[in-house]
Amino acid sequence: MNTTLPKIIVIDNDRFLHEAYQKYFESYLEYSLGGIYSTISEAVAEFDEVKPDIIFSEVELPDTSGIEGIQLFRKKDPNVKIIMLSENKEYELVKKAFKKTANGYLSKPINERKLYNALDSIKNEGSTMSNDIVSQIISKFQRKSNDYFSERENQVIEYLCQGATYKTIAEKLFVTASAINFHIQNIYLKLNVNSKSEALRKLQEMEISRALI
Repeated sequence: MNTTLPKIIVIDNDRFLHEAYQKYFESYLEYSLGGIYSTISEAVAEFDEVKPDIIFSEVELPDTSGIEGIQLFRKKDPNVKIIMLSENKEYELVKKAFKKTANGYLSKPINERKLYNALDSIKNEGSTMSNDIVSQIISKFQRKSNDYFSERENQVIEYLCQGATYKTIAEKLFVTASAINFHIQNIYLKLNVNSKSEALRKLQEMEISRALI
């Protein structure tokens, strides 16, 4: 085994999933599986020996919850990446996990592709979140105005996030297409972006940050 590969451990109380995790990680040539545990205490006990770079931890565990376990792992290694796994996607639970300094939150059930995408996001972005959780957070805060933009700009942004074209936005707001283009350019300028895709990504990041404060 190449010990230079990023090492991963999994903590999940469902022992029926342990074999699946083993199979998933055997197919990832860029990562090494350091161990699979059923409780936080088991993982903490072997942490110094395994020295994981990334931890996937179920939230609901029999001894210490995965979220409470974050600080135990941070004491061992402040830089370890910790990703929560749970069927529970309630906003307050997700918010609590990130306030406890989790680096990610994935909704179960988990499959091979979802795990790999999460690892890719952790490697490139430093964080990860299931698309369904992102959508939940965005929808919860999408209709709130952002003081960074004018009232009209916020209206344009709301339609943009809904996937509306510039022509449709103009019709919805009873203004000309050139007026919408003017507001779009101001939005791009404030966001420091040059395209609709960049703007939507930046807006999404802003909304998630606001949601988790």
